[in-house]
Amino acid sequence: ARAAAMADPALSRVPDVQIDGDGVFKYVLVRVRGAGAPAKDVVRGHSWAEYHADLFERTAEELARHGLSCECLGGGRLSHRPEERKIHVYGYSVGFGRADHAVTTEKLKAEYPDYEITWADEGY
Repeated sequence: ARAAAMADPALSRVPDVQIDGDGVFKYVLVRVRGAGAPAKDVVRGHSWAEYHADLFERTAEELARHGLSCECLGGGRLSHRPEERKIHVYGYSVGFGRADHAVTTEKLKAEYPDYEITWADEGY
């Protein structure tokens, strides 16, 4: 999948992870598609979002400007504690369902290699 993702330069420029640096906030797992159907999953989480749909709509708008399409694979919450170097992934989105937290955790580990990153299906 990695080679295919690199085939679309717009897709390869999309950051895998964009989350707030601190706090507890909602996140969505989004599958981004480029020309010729390569795809990759990205994590977006921000405290300004009242609803998971807010995150997804903002992400979809940004991607559309680069000719990319996307679908929401689900959502949840992130607890980001930079002073402890910890991120905990949990919960679900009422509108989109539960994201695959294991996928999200792998993405976060790649972005924050020196963090302890955990996940659980419990909680809202």
